[in-house]
Amino acid sequence: MLKTLQIIALLQGVFVLSVLFINRREYKKTTFWLLFGSLLSVLLYIAGDDENNIFLQDADWFLFDSSLFVTFLFLFFRYYKNEKKKFAKLDYLFFLPNVIYFVIEGIEIGMVEENLVIEIFEIAAELAFVVYLLLIIHSIITTRKKHWIIYFAIPIAVLFALSSLNDILKTFEVAELPLFNDQNFNTYLLLVVAFLFYFIAYKLLSKGKAILPKTKTNKYKNSNLNSALIEQYKLDLVHSMEIDKLYLNGKLSIHDVSSTLTIPRQYISEVLNEHMDTSFQDFINRYRVEEFIKRLKNDQNDHFTLMGVATDVGFNSKSSFNATFKKFKGLTPTEFKKSLS
Repeated sequence: MLKTLQIIALLQGVFVLSVLFINRREYKKTTFWLLFGSLLSVLLYIAGDDENNIFLQDADWFLFDSSLFVTFLFLFFRYYKNEKKKFAKLDYLFFLPNVIYFVIEGIEIGMVEENLVIEIFEIAAELAFVVYLLLIIHSIITTRKKHWIIYFAIPIAVLFALSSLNDILKTFEVAELPLFNDQNFNTYLLLVVAFLFYFIAYKLLSKGKAILPKTKTNKYKNSNLNSALIEQYKLDLVHSMEIDKLYLNGKLSIHDVSSTLTIPRQYISEVLNEHMDTSFQDFINRYRVEEFIKRLKNDQNDHFTLMGVATDVGFNSKSSFNATFKKFKGLTPTEFKKSLS
């Protein structure tokens, strides 16, 4: 049964890695290679684990150890959460426990008797991986932006954490957790991994939601805007809202702003999207929301309904107004009014 699971997981894994590699340019570079590395390392572990080597019985391929998967997965979640584009050189230090572990495993191959110093270093490396696994679980729980891999990462992280705990207990000659001995651990792990590879393969073939964060194509790469024009256009746009209050026009469009400021429409889009990190609609709606709040605090407007004030500042529909207000302020207009009193 275990061999069958290994073969299924291996075939699925090879297919998934092949398709991902072919389409690698579609995804953000750092998160792609970290996920690719974690999937590849777990695939190598399935194929060449010492206890269940699919090719050679009792082979000692220590470089195919599960610890590499743990580090890659930890770094994947780290970069998925912080959204950094480039891999920081200092983060290579997270692979230091792997290097230490591999060196120790290499030394132990030629050793006849156990060495206390070697055992201490091995336990320290194991504890580092347990910490990584706990940080993965913490990251999964606390991150707001959920990713599909969390549903597989949690059971995998728990399995690896308990397996590492067993290794530490074995070192101190303490009774291991029977449910997570090497044989049971590999069976559980293979089941989870087989489903993981199957799920990714399904997502790739069905062309559903993105497997990984995708790279943003720069549609303004051939723009003729220079830094001086960008700054000038930014000032003009802000002036048109803060001084001229163009946003009070409920039917205001980007073409209207373009005509008023004599700025080409595509340049307005570029300045807002690329250099002010907002969309045209969000740009004008933010001013409308602030104007609404300003008028709401004015006692002279107490006889107006909330929608009456909203209409005066440029909103055309109640649903749009409520959704926009909550987007920027985290409360509905009614809740916000109650908070004022």
